[in-house]
Amino acid sequence: EERLSFLIRAVSKQIVALEYADKQLFSPLLTLGMFKSLNNNPALALKIDAFVVRFCRLQDTIDDQLLPAILKALEEPVSALLINLNKAERYEWLESVDQWMKLRHLHSKMVPECTEDVATLCMSLMTAHNSIPVLKQFACTLITQAERLKVF
Repeated sequence: EERLSFLIRAVSKQIVALEYADKQLFSPLLTLGMFKSLNNNPALALKIDAFVVRFCRLQDTIDDQLLPAILKALEEPVSALLINLNKAERYEWLESVDQWMKLRHLHSKMVPECTEDVATLCMSLMTAHNSIPVLKQFACTLITQAERLKVF
């Protein structure tokens, strides 16, 4: 299916973009002190924005588009997000639905304009940074599954 093939290419590009944004933001490692001067550091604010957008976009593409497309290609009924994620966990494509949902709840906590507590912002960004392998693993597992079944 053309749509599935497009999504696989898009997710692959999004992984590369997220890895780049991650390197830009976390090299050198962020400190709580850097966040305290965030209003006076537009370069850091731009790096945070790029990282957050790319992290959220990749997660959204995986669970809102790629997973449903693979389920559809397998002639599985496509349902609400949580039901689809539970199917992915049962198929052993996703290690933990709970972990995935916790990462989804990070989205608003990583936006400086929405999070006034600097410690929460810093902790949320660090959690997302440390969770990139979870996103990549789920994406790669879905891509491998699609390729194995030759659904596109």
